[in-house]
Amino acid sequence: MSKIFVFDHPLIQHKVAMLRDKDTSTKDFRELVNEIGLLMGYEATRDLPLEEKYIETPIAKTTVKMLSGETVAIVPILRAGLGLVDGMLALIPNAKVGHIGLYRDPETHKPVEYYCKMPADIDKRRIFVVDPMLATGGSASAAIDFIKQRGGKDIVFMCLIAAPEGIEELQKNHPDVDIFIAAKDDHLNSDAYIVPGLGDAGDRLYGTK
Repeated sequence: MSKIFVFDHPLIQHKVAMLRDKDTSTKDFRELVNEIGLLMGYEATRDLPLEEKYIETPIAKTTVKMLSGETVAIVPILRAGLGLVDGMLALIPNAKVGHIGLYRDPETHKPVEYYCKMPADIDKRRIFVVDPMLATGGSASAAIDFIKQRGGKDIVFMCLIAAPEGIEELQKNHPDVDIFIAAKDDHLNSDAYIVPGLGDAGDRLYGTK
């Protein structure tokens, strides 16, 4: 079964609290999501593989440890997932970025892929699927299905706010995918919004509420 990591770092918790406030402006909301993405990315990449390299400093020759090979891909679920990308790229500028877009079929209520573009070497990379919210878990599960169909194997999911229902659904569908969460909330309401949550992350990121 996958592991669940809920961050208790004071800076992350403080910034999530600011995100939740309904009076936080679009500009501030966007900046906070970016900052939290950076802070979470720092912790979520803790076990990236390293290899020894031989270099020469201005003083002496030495052996150092550096990231091993083709290491990271970041895959936001459109559109809200885009808000987390820049923070992670600040940490790992050489990461490649894929994109995946889904919509829910009005008749079957199942997620349908409308866009998916992955790096050609996606099978060689640690893949961070990012989306601010993990509510029902349907979109996250479907996105990971589509990535696996294209050869992705080493996948983790990273979000800001998660509901227990979404965690359970994602673990059921993808028990090999670890989940990194800034805050685990109480439940989903009848409209499938996370409570207490922070509202619609996409609308708040892009000022379309």
